[in-house]
Amino acid sequence: MNQKDLLEEIGQIRQIMERSSKFVSISGLSGVLIGLYALIGACLAYIKVYGFKSEFGYRDHYVSDPNITLYLFFVALAVLLVSLATAIFMGRRKAKRLNQSTWNATSKSLFFAVGLPLLSGGILALVFINKGYYDLIAGTLLVFYGLALAAGSTYTFKEVRWLGLFEIVLGLIAIFLPGYGIVFWALGFGLLHIIYGFIVYKKYE
Repeated sequence: MNQKDLLEEIGQIRQIMERSSKFVSISGLSGVLIGLYALIGACLAYIKVYGFKSEFGYRDHYVSDPNITLYLFFVALAVLLVSLATAIFMGRRKAKRLNQSTWNATSKSLFFAVGLPLLSGGILALVFINKGYYDLIAGTLLVFYGLALAAGSTYTFKEVRWLGLFEIVLGLIAIFLPGYGIVFWALGFGLLHIIYGFIVYKKYE
């Protein structure tokens, strides 16, 4: 066996081990689509709150109108549901192509690692809505989403960890600059997801 054959065999063994210990059925294109959904949602939210003629300046007031709050909630919920459906559909399609099960020991570990921070952040956001702390919601969701990604990165691509770290940083900045909540939402859930999706797609797919 020459050196080239040996390297190829080592590469195949490494790939098999990675598939058994990592959940690699996450689609990069789904990340791009999820980012686009988030940008559309952020645009709808911005138009509803500030109108078409408003400039992207600092905001020293926050949404307190129950009708607007309800509208924003349903926009966020719609973006979440469409994003989940896209991620599940494209993940299953990629898993089928890789002959990998989408629900195995690794994906279960990933689900629980990501689920706890997301659930905690969602509950905290509902508490903030109930208390009227609307200026903290965008940053809080970004931080907890970043924590969820960082926790789940152990079971999937390492790029997920970097995405999580950037989400946490953006979330903390958003908490210090609450007037830019929608802008940071668009950057975190929108732009960062698109960049991450392109990187994963180019590198792994």
